[in-house]
Amino acid sequence: MVGPVSATLAPRPAPARTAPEAPRRRTRVLALPEARWALAALVAFLLGLALDLGGAPVWASAPLYAVAYATGGWEPALEGLRALREKTLDVDLLMIVAALGAAAIGQVLDGALLIVIFATSGALEALATARTADSVRGLLDLAPTTATRVTPDGAEETVPTADLATGDTLLIRPGERVGADGTVLDGTSEADQATITGEPLPVVKRPGDEVFAGTLNGTGALRVRVDRDPADSVIARIVTLVEEASRTKAPTQLFIEKVEQRYAVGIVVATLAVFGVPLAFGEDLTDALLRAMTFMIVVSPCAVVLATMPPLLSAIANAGRHGVLVKSAVAMERLGEIDTAALDKTGTLTEGAPEVTDVRPLPGSGLDADALLTLAAAAEHPSEHPLARAIVTAARTRGLPLPTADDFTATPGQGVTATVAGHVVTVGRAARPASDAATVVEVTRDGTPVGTLALTDRLRPDAAATTADLTALTGTAPTLLTGDNARTAALVAEATGITDVRAGLLPEDKVNAVRDLERSGRKVLFVGDGVNDAPALAAAHSGVAMGRAGSDLALETADAVVVRDELTAVPAVVRLSRTARRLVVQNLVIAGTFIAVLVVWDLAGHLPLPLGVAGHEGSTVLVGLNGLRLLRESAWRSVAGEG
Repeated sequence: MVGPVSATLAPRPAPARTAPEAPRRRTRVLALPEARWALAALVAFLLGLALDLGGAPVWASAPLYAVAYATGGWEPALEGLRALREKTLDVDLLMIVAALGAAAIGQVLDGALLIVIFATSGALEALATARTADSVRGLLDLAPTTATRVTPDGAEETVPTADLATGDTLLIRPGERVGADGTVLDGTSEADQATITGEPLPVVKRPGDEVFAGTLNGTGALRVRVDRDPADSVIARIVTLVEEASRTKAPTQLFIEKVEQRYAVGIVVATLAVFGVPLAFGEDLTDALLRAMTFMIVVSPCAVVLATMPPLLSAIANAGRHGVLVKSAVAMERLGEIDTAALDKTGTLTEGAPEVTDVRPLPGSGLDADALLTLAAAAEHPSEHPLARAIVTAARTRGLPLPTADDFTATPGQGVTATVAGHVVTVGRAARPASDAATVVEVTRDGTPVGTLALTDRLRPDAAATTADLTALTGTAPTLLTGDNARTAALVAEATGITDVRAGLLPEDKVNAVRDLERSGRKVLFVGDGVNDAPALAAAHSGVAMGRAGSDLALETADAVVVRDELTAVPAVVRLSRTARRLVVQNLVIAGTFIAVLVVWDLAGHLPLPLGVAGHEGSTVLVGLNGLRLLRESAWRSVAGEG
């Protein structure tokens, strides 16, 4: 095993499966103009509402409502007018017209509320877009900006990585990040390439092996021949894949938005007809205008908007209380549409960190399991290698005292040697059977083998139950997509009931696998956690990231994040989404029924304006309360199978 040459016994950092990522550069909420305008509209509306409820005169609250109209409505109004120039009539413009119409007949509060809802929705969408862009830019920081290039005469020079060319030779010192994709010419080390392949442990690199830009070199020095232009490195392609997937992912719309064009045009035409036809037959101008404005109020989309949003927002809130962050109403709606699941392995189906699963002293060694583990842990204690940490953790879990190790040395790709209690102890990797997914290390004492330790990336306790649940939800077993080796992937698949296994995948291969499934007509849910999963998360119909060990890019790219790292929450939130979608349909039926009754009344008879407003508001309240049912604790228990 590999450990740093320094034998310091200073407290080691907490175990980490992946190499550290670049510091996050997050867009501040109020840095977005959409957020500032939405906040101004909300504050003005709340102040006006407070004055109204306090019995203040109209002249006190009216200016505040006017500010809410202006700050929250100018941008959607402008976008709506631009769309109108393109001969498209959208709901944004219709909302503004309905809000102004409400104000024109005295329903100023209703119109202001409609404006605030739309402004807040636009701000949240802008924030989600900005945060994803931040993480994509931060990913580029994983690759170093400079590299040490070796000239033909053997001299070393520091050059920008952007200036590297195919065929250049690089010197990668211990602890440095690799500057470009290439092939090892000389030297032995280990590289943490979890950001690229998702493998949970550093990989030994010897002459002839491939290395990737942005991966972290271990304790050995490497000479690497550049095989790809830096702009075409795997890490650069990850960035490109995420950006392309985010742009080309079919724009999803809430149910009501799918008919917004026809709905908007229909209301405008109908309102003009309700005003113009009676006027043409001699009706009084004021009466015709009042009838038309009443018509616009009762058919305005307030109830329809609330028919859609409360169930989805309530589902988001309930999921959040149980450790699942769903980023938007659109994302919540999409989760319920999936009919195929694809899962990453490391950090998703497994816990993403090695642990000692077997301790085997050799016969005649004179050691029992505890003594062998003590010997290995004492020798490994100075090392920061993930396997070393796992061995030391296993010894401490058993309460074993560790003697001091002296003369500690580490040989890249081979192991560590130290003097423990007067004996020279070596711990290094051993060959493993082809059918075994465990990493096996051999312990020798004074040159004589005394036993072996087996370490594995432990399967999550809920992995098998989750895959069975997803199979029941979608009607087909999930697909396993992993950058790890085929042997390990096959054993994990066997333990979880997965039959479709695709191993050894780079990030672009995962994207291709997801797109192949979607080209066959499937709506894919992809669940992953690492940088290497981000392109697939973006390309899938819905992406869910595991939160505990998830990379910043994966968390920002995914539609939902399992904050508590409970895999069973994935099928639960899919069921919750489907329940929300059913409530949306119920609400649309309720809203549509109210609108139909009020419209017929207004056209066939004489609907008093106050009664029209009461019916309109009543339907709005009714669908809102129906949607809020998903806030109840019992709603989550139902979808999570908790009774």
